[in-house]
Amino acid sequence: MSKKKDTKEEKDIEDNDIQQEETQEISAEEQLKKEVSQEKDKFLRLFAEFENYKKRTARERIELFRTANEDLMTVLLPILDDFDRGLAEIKKVKDKELLKGMELIKNKLQNSLTQKGLSFIKVEQGDVFDVEIHEAITQIPAPSEDMKGKIMDVVEQGYKLGEKVLRYPKVVIGQ
Repeated sequence: MSKKKDTKEEKDIEDNDIQQEETQEISAEEQLKKEVSQEKDKFLRLFAEFENYKKRTARERIELFRTANEDLMTVLLPILDDFDRGLAEIKKVKDKELLKGMELIKNKLQNSLTQKGLSFIKVEQGDVFDVEIHEAITQIPAPSEDMKGKIMDVVEQGYKLGEKVLRYPKVVIGQ
């Protein structure tokens, strides 16, 4: 009987060893699956981060070109204003040849800037004053009741680059 007990105990020990080996194999397999899933997760996060980086750098590059144009346009706006003032003075003198030459130069500059996206904000005398679009520099008494709150004079032309306003038109409004 003791031999039977020994063989039974040995059999139990062997069964335990087999079960432990199976659980170790299962746990090793599970561990490998877990590691693969972690690596997959890392890869997906890294890929998403790279895609975000590409989009961000593309946006920054476009913005850089836009702001470079914006700085240049802002510097050139006073030159356009000087051309307008110069043309107004030449018209007073009535020198047609000088007037024609100045108009050609101004038109060439204005066309070049228009091709790069600059446009002027159309404002005329009698338009309704809008705080979002105009900059009021002063108010004067309105000559008639219907001119109250309307633009009396445009002192400085306003300009946009694309959809962004570079300079608001400066106007005088009737009170």
